[in-house]
Amino acid sequence: MTYQPAAISDDLSTVPQLPGWVTSGRAETPEDVAFLSGAALSHLHLVLTRDEVPKSLVRERLALRAAEACVTHQGRPERAGDLRDAVAFLQPGDQPGPAGAVCLSWQRAVERPHSVTSLHRALPGIEAAQVAKWLDGYDPRGAGQGAPLHRAARVLETVLDGAPRAEVPALILADATLAQALGWDHVVPLLAAGLKRAELRQRGEDLRLACHRAVVAAAVEAAREAAALARRVTRLREVVPRLRAKGAEAAVALFLIRDAVAPGDLVSLRSDRAARRFCDRLVALGAVRELTGRDTFRLYGV
Repeated sequence: MTYQPAAISDDLSTVPQLPGWVTSGRAETPEDVAFLSGAALSHLHLVLTRDEVPKSLVRERLALRAAEACVTHQGRPERAGDLRDAVAFLQPGDQPGPAGAVCLSWQRAVERPHSVTSLHRALPGIEAAQVAKWLDGYDPRGAGQGAPLHRAARVLETVLDGAPRAEVPALILADATLAQALGWDHVVPLLAAGLKRAELRQRGEDLRLACHRAVVAAAVEAAREAAALARRVTRLREVVPRLRAKGAEAAVALFLIRDAVAPGDLVSLRSDRAARRFCDRLVALGAVRELTGRDTFRLYGV
């Protein structure tokens, strides 16, 4: 596998920019709110179809944000760095802890095409039949009734009515419903990052309006993140010809799909020492960042 620099300029001009009226306009009516959320989702859809956008990496980064929002809703103190630590160094048989379990659920929700099976894997404490029931007869061909966000809000409300404390499953399944309704193959976490805790207690039209507003804010941030990651991934690809280590291309490939990489994950390199030196080399070249600020147990990401 040989990487070639992507055809993208140093600025973000090749990634469509969200029109200013979507974020600056004040929605006074439900129709206005729905219109703006539709515009934001349409823009995000265009962004996610761009070849230079690293879609797996975008989903991983959004999953981390969603997990952080969920643990915040639970009143827990963990933030993004803590969540990375909670899952990055897990060994087989290890338990991630409550916050780490939330992070793992979101990671698993976005890494495979959405289906009852993949969502059950993300939510192992819930039977697959219950997942399918909550999804209102999930159909991978896109069957269903109602506008996409109305369908997502209905699933969110249904889950929370049946299990008021199941906020993480409710939000994952709502985002899965939204992705399915929009024709996206994978879950793209939006609602968890945009909804406030108090809004999760709303029902009916109030909850639908909250979902519309949440999606506007979340889609703006997701599109901005996608554009920034496209630029950083281009830089990473540009430095590949300067990397002489055996197994370098396979190691770089991991950075293109993972939010955080520990040197020990780079099994294509000769040793742990070689992996650490490789990561430090990428940092020196401005291709990746060290994410923890620590001298040991470091994590790296685009």
